[in-house]
Amino acid sequence: MKILKTLALVLTTITASSCKKVKNETPSENVSEEKIGFKKQEEMNILFVLTSHDKLGETGKKTGFWVEEFANPYYTLLDKGATITIATPKGGAAPIDPSSDSPDAATEDTERFNNDAEAKEKIANTKVLSAMNPDDFDGVFYPGGHGPLWDLANDRISIALIEKFNSQAKPIAFVCHAPAALKGVKNTNGTPLVKGKKVTGFTNSEEAAVGLTDIVPFLVEDMLNANGGIYSKKDDWAAYAIQDGNLITGQNPASSELVAEKLLQSLK
Repeated sequence: MKILKTLALVLTTITASSCKKVKNETPSENVSEEKIGFKKQEEMNILFVLTSHDKLGETGKKTGFWVEEFANPYYTLLDKGATITIATPKGGAAPIDPSSDSPDAATEDTERFNNDAEAKEKIANTKVLSAMNPDDFDGVFYPGGHGPLWDLANDRISIALIEKFNSQAKPIAFVCHAPAALKGVKNTNGTPLVKGKKVTGFTNSEEAAVGLTDIVPFLVEDMLNANGGIYSKKDDWAAYAIQDGNLITGQNPASSELVAEKLLQSLK
């Protein structure tokens, strides 16, 4: 009987010790899962494609990319641990639209960019677009500015790159004039990529408001409609972005944050 009591006591002690061990391991497992999730977020690799074009038609004025449309998405993604590569058709310095670098166009994000030596160094030394492999990235983002209307809209490397990202069902995001880059992009069946998809972009009335309707090679709103896109918009200068599958588009500079948020959500 004494032996049986002793044996029972030993078994009880072992069971209690095992339960304690399980309880102690559970929080560690949760922490480990959280760390794994954070690590995945840190490993986001995003390609930013900017224009190389700096001439505003025959006006003698300069254009390029719009700083706010780059800066907000850049910091939104960077602050979440993304690795961002910046490329242009020609490589080297990406031209900044002077109008976007004025006090009137300043935002918290443009101020941050102006004081960010590392970001400015990246803009001054962009990669050559033809050297970029979509397989190396989780998504692509195109900021606007009038420049893309002249180069990215017709750039065969950019067109092929977007088509590859799309075929891989990776997020492809554009804001303001950047949907111009979708002009020649096709689906695998040869139809325009935007055909039958909900899209937005810089409106005809917004282009008229900045006095460039007769200067630009085409109007973003007209092109998206002509290619079969289900185009929608809000009031001029109102923030508006729409997502249809992996395609994300924003109406104007004020829409940059909404596009960035949708892109980030698509990458999770």
